[in-house]
Amino acid sequence: MQRNVRRLFWVEAGLAAITGVLALITPFFPDWIEAVSGWDPDQHDGSVEWMIVVGLFVVTFVLIAAARLEWRRMAAASR
Repeated sequence: MQRNVRRLFWVEAGLAAITGVLALITPFFPDWIEAVSGWDPDQHDGSVEWMIVVGLFVVTFVLIAAARLEWRRMAAASR
């Protein structure tokens, strides 16, 4: 059981790191989204990029909270 808990923690922490980095990069390089996906719904006015930044930050904080909860569960189970 502890092995699954540790793996879940690392998945959550890793995804939080990835989404956090993307949220920090997007304001400085907003065109990476169009370069990767080829999709430009706002015709370069930047509104979709800011919605993506906000969404990425929300996802990052949710994943951080989930990883912290998993860490606490793992610590409580080892006692």
